[in-house]
Amino acid sequence: MTTQTDFYELLEIERTADAGVIKSAYRKLAMKYHPDKNGGCTDSEAKFKAVSEAYECLKDPQKRAAYDRFGHAAFQNGGPGGFGGGRGGQGGFSDLGDIFETIFGQSGFGGGGGQRQANRRGADLRYDMEITLDEAYHGKSTEIDIEVSAPCDTCDGSGAQPGTGVKTCGTCKGHGQVRAQQGFFVVERTCPSCQGAGQVIDSPCRSCRGDGRIDKHKSLSVNIPAGVDEGTRIRLTGEGEAGARGAPAGDLYIFLHVKRHAVFERDGTTLFCRVPVSFTTASLGGSIEVPGLDGSRQEIRIPAGIQSGKQLRQRGAGMPVLNGRGHGDIVVQIDVETPTRLSARQRELLEAFRETETGEECPQTSGFFTKIKDIWSEIKD
Repeated sequence: MTTQTDFYELLEIERTADAGVIKSAYRKLAMKYHPDKNGGCTDSEAKFKAVSEAYECLKDPQKRAAYDRFGHAAFQNGGPGGFGGGRGGQGGFSDLGDIFETIFGQSGFGGGGGQRQANRRGADLRYDMEITLDEAYHGKSTEIDIEVSAPCDTCDGSGAQPGTGVKTCGTCKGHGQVRAQQGFFVVERTCPSCQGAGQVIDSPCRSCRGDGRIDKHKSLSVNIPAGVDEGTRIRLTGEGEAGARGAPAGDLYIFLHVKRHAVFERDGTTLFCRVPVSFTTASLGGSIEVPGLDGSRQEIRIPAGIQSGKQLRQRGAGMPVLNGRGHGDIVVQIDVETPTRLSARQRELLEAFRETETGEECPQTSGFFTKIKDIWSEIKD
């Protein structure tokens, strides 16, 4: 196994593999070849280092893009463009990223240099959580389990093997950058000895390979306030991935998704529901009850003669205002239901009612057929 072996072949994945597949493949191989599990076998240790190097490259989208285009040459002294080599400020650029960083103030392949690159803040993470509408109404406290990059317990996040330490880089004298002469220009580039950290580790921690971080399972308490809605984001500061070698951790963002409710649909703080009522209740008036999410029974008065589609509003019975005071409303849409099964007595009563109809009982119906008669009259004329 040489360092020139293709990174995708090392991780046994396709070149089209996404981030999740890359991470899963690395974990599997890292566990298989970890020196502690192979009795210090030199071949296993070499394979372990090789797959770790491959993963460090492919997990970074910008480094991966450079590798896909230029292969291993993207990270060798001088890179693919022939910009020189050397160490300690005697050569050109250590990789293409230094060119972009020098000219534009940022790196084209993996972020800033110097101290910022080595001690950059940990990545932010996203967690999707599904809750019920009742939980969104009342709020809740719960726990979640996540797998996250955390400070290494063995070295306390320093990256150095216990009993050893770090020392100031002799190449850059702790600055993380070195100066290089390029014709008429004097440019700064990331120190090739310490990779911008300003410090070097003589004995890297075997547990985290000098990174200062390992993957861990973590349980976190989450408080969901009353009134949250679909897409509400909760931020847990410092609960994202740990930064390299003691750098600040990123944040964890929890995105909430509210399940569909059996009765209500929601729009902000307003709850909507469709309620069927009998045609007698619609004609004579009455009342119905709908359940409030607070456990109450909300009585809705039905005025006599109500039509299908009419909406009635119960104020203050809807969702609570997030981080505020008060509640929205419940809006009930009435659907008048025509009976499909009638007893002989009911049919007799309805027949008697129809004989007494004058047309004034249902003005919309009467008005519509009056218009139809007018149209027929115009056609005959």
